[in-house]
Amino acid sequence: MKRIWVHKTDSFRAAEEFDEEYYFNMKSTQRLETMQFLREIYFKFNKERENEGRKGLRGSIKVIQQV
Repeated sequence: MKRIWVHKTDSFRAAEEFDEEYYFNMKSTQRLETMQFLREIYFKFNKERENEGRKGLRGSIKVIQQV
């Protein structure tokens, strides 16, 4: 079972700072996996615009070898 957690803050600025730190501390592969997961969810809920945004993004991503 996957756990879901929530971080509560007092302001939008504090939430933005938390998000920036959270994603900055992720490994690059985790960030790419997260982005792909969010893209899949977006396209799942926007079926009426199917494949509209996929063509442009596909050409703009370049995979590089990690050292």
